[in-house]
Amino acid sequence: MKIEKIGEFGLIKRLSRFIKNDASVIRGPGDDCAVVAYDKTRYMLLTCDMLVEGVDFTARQNPELIGRKALAVSLSDIAACSGVPRYALVSLGLPAAVSVEKIEKIWRGMNRLARAFGLNIVGGDMSKAAALTIDVSMLGLVEKKRLVTRGRARAGDIIFVSGPLGGSIRGKHLRFIPRLKEARFLTAHFTVHAMIDISDGLAQDLWHILEASRVGAVLYEKMIPQSRQCLCLKDALSGGEDFELLFTVPPKDALKLLSKGQGKYYPIGFITGKDLGFRLAGANGRETDIKPEGYRHF
Repeated sequence: MKIEKIGEFGLIKRLSRFIKNDASVIRGPGDDCAVVAYDKTRYMLLTCDMLVEGVDFTARQNPELIGRKALAVSLSDIAACSGVPRYALVSLGLPAAVSVEKIEKIWRGMNRLARAFGLNIVGGDMSKAAALTIDVSMLGLVEKKRLVTRGRARAGDIIFVSGPLGGSIRGKHLRFIPRLKEARFLTAHFTVHAMIDISDGLAQDLWHILEASRVGAVLYEKMIPQSRQCLCLKDALSGGEDFELLFTVPPKDALKLLSKGQGKYYPIGFITGKDLGFRLAGANGRETDIKPEGYRHF
C-alpha cells in the first residue's frame, strides 16, 4: 500500500499504534507538542518541525526568512500549548552545491528570532541531502494549570482565531509572528478549553480539535476574518500557513475576551454536540457541511 493512499494523518495513526510510553508521558502523538512530566508545577513540551526546499520554501526566497520560518513554526507549536520556549536543536540536510553564505544567512534568520523570544539554540546535526532541509526540535515549559491541548473543547464554547486568515502563502508564511504572547495572555486571564495553531488551514485544524474533543461545530461565514491577501472564503478555510491561534472558551469568558482583547481576537462560531457535525452558516443563512480540507503532504 502506498503512503498516498492513507495520507499523512492516516500514516501517523498507524505508526502511533506501535508507540508504548511510560507514565512520565502525559501526551504523546496527536497534539501540537508532546507533554512530559517535569516538576511539581510544570510540564515539559517537546515539538519538532522539518522544512524541505520545494515543499515549504523555494530556492529563490530570502534565506534569512527561510531560517526565520524554520524556527517560527516550532515556536508556534509551543504557543498552541501556552508554553514558554527554552531550547532548540537544529539539524541541516545540505546539498553539496549549496553556498556557505546561504547557510549563514539562514542561520542568521534563526538566531534573530531566537533572541527575540528568549530561545537558546544549543546544538544540532548536519548531513548531505538531495534537497536543503531544516529540522528543528524544540523544548519548552508550561505551568500545569496553564497547559492547553486539543481535546477539551465543550459544547457551547465560542470558537476564536487570533487574526485574519487566508493568502498567507503569498508572503505572511515567511514573516508571521508566533503567538506566544497572545497564548500566555489568554491562559492568564481566561479559561481556554482547547487550542491549536493554524498551520494546515482553519477547516482541517479545527477538525483536529473536534475529533480530539469528540464534538461538532458551526462556523459563520460572515464572521471569519479574511486578510488582504485572501482570495476567497475557501482560501480562508483551507489555505493554511496562517499560524494564528484557534481556540475555544466558554461563553462568559468570550464576553470578557471581546472587551479585554482590544480587537485582536475574532469569534467565528461555536462548539456543538458531535451529532450536529461540522457546519458552515453561509451569508444567505443556509447551513452546509464543511469538509476538513487543508494542506497535506500526501
